[in-house]
Amino acid sequence: MPPESPSSAGFGTSPAAPCDLAVIGGGINGCGIARDAAGRGASVVLFEKDDLAGATSSRSTKLIHGGLRYLEHYEFRLVREALMERERLWAIAPHIIWPLRFVLPHHKGLRPAWLLRLGLFLYDHIGGRKRLPPTRTLDLAHDAAGKPLKDDQAKAFEYSDCWVEDARLVVLNAMDAAVRGASVHTRTRVVSASRENGLWHVTTQNETGRSDVWARSLVNAAGPWVGEVLNGVVHNNAKASVRMVQGSHIVVPKLYEHDRCYIFQNADGRIIFAIPYEQDFTLIGTTDRDYQGDPADVSATPEEIAYLCSAASEYFRQQVAPESVVWTYSGVRPLYDDGASKAQEATRDYVLTLDAPQGEAPLLSVFGGKITTYRRLAEAAIGKLAPHAPWAARAPWTVSGALPGGDFAIDGFEGLVSQIAQAHPWLEPRTVTRLVRLYGTRAREVLAGARDHAGLGRHFGADLYENEVRYLMRAEWACRAEDVLWRRSKLGLRLDQAQREALDAFMLGA
Repeated sequence: MPPESPSSAGFGTSPAAPCDLAVIGGGINGCGIARDAAGRGASVVLFEKDDLAGATSSRSTKLIHGGLRYLEHYEFRLVREALMERERLWAIAPHIIWPLRFVLPHHKGLRPAWLLRLGLFLYDHIGGRKRLPPTRTLDLAHDAAGKPLKDDQAKAFEYSDCWVEDARLVVLNAMDAAVRGASVHTRTRVVSASRENGLWHVTTQNETGRSDVWARSLVNAAGPWVGEVLNGVVHNNAKASVRMVQGSHIVVPKLYEHDRCYIFQNADGRIIFAIPYEQDFTLIGTTDRDYQGDPADVSATPEEIAYLCSAASEYFRQQVAPESVVWTYSGVRPLYDDGASKAQEATRDYVLTLDAPQGEAPLLSVFGGKITTYRRLAEAAIGKLAPHAPWAARAPWTVSGALPGGDFAIDGFEGLVSQIAQAHPWLEPRTVTRLVRLYGTRAREVLAGARDHAGLGRHFGADLYENEVRYLMRAEWACRAEDVLWRRSKLGLRLDQAQREALDAFMLGA
């Protein structure tokens, strides 16, 4: 069970017993850094003002990918690093990460076929691909991938990338950090942080009041709020080189039957994906537009929804209209401001800045990054701290450490589903698959003690029962219905408003 407070962890509560590292931000970068540091023996405290993965890290396109289009901007190092991470992350979390095949139709008048072939050749070979199948050419007139598309699509290229349950990746990193001794605090805002006598004095606020923590090092991984933390919490007064770029997605009823994805080129130079989603839907995204304002208020605009519908309708026989959209989500990517003129051209690479005056406690701030490279970012962040923190010089380890529930073979998903199904023959196959996708081997803990549906406790709608909700509250910091329905799962697509409210009332009263 995750620790509940700094005092329960026994460190950080006074200048005489400081923790090694305090992390601000419970997104993928903050949780990845906390996990890596805890695994090297550091005493770690992490603070997140809302829920884990409550902002950008739950609002991605859900891909572990190299970023094929980044090759056009000559970001070869970023693409190579990301491609190398695909199979590494798949191996440590085979329940929430799995391979996908992407179909890229050749559109006359846009990028020429030779350029696409060259880009895909590089994509296949610069990242150390071992398990994922290579690129191939498709005749859309005879391949099933051509059936949902308009007749003017004749040729396509098919390549590999991976899917990830993005918010679950964040939570699993936090869980593993906690298992290794980190103290993780959600719904706890850092209100101030100042250097005092060679330490960081961090003051936090939550529903129980204010608390103080002392730390030898501080990491600012606040995502879109990294500048706000620098200037309003730490009072660093440094220029926060953040370019906030809005990316929105739409979800519509399933547009086709096969399990492959599409990547479409648009006349404006952008690309969009169409991806099978939650068995009955298709996910379409994303947009790229500069964003001004509070990242907490971001939402898909009518213009973005119309853009995505129109872009998809250029390729699919079945037209996609705004009225067919069943859900939208939007996030703000906190990119490093490299001066690019267009939002889609701004670098997705990460930048780490270290503020460590002589004799003072260090402050590391994280700008940019993408979910695919979070593990490498964490290693680089700890490498930056190494001259100031003895524990940071210990050997990296996360390349092979399985995340919670991922302790089974990379090709063992179907076998695990079969084992769980045999142990619980009364469960619907679809439910077994969903639970193993979310929890891996820990699905057994979710189902512990149940011999029939009644043994799972109260039914909240769809295939969500009390056992699962209590597990999420106990082991994964879930506090409200939205934590369960939109981040720990996507069952919000299947429960109506009354069911959601009943779940929220149960969780608040539990």
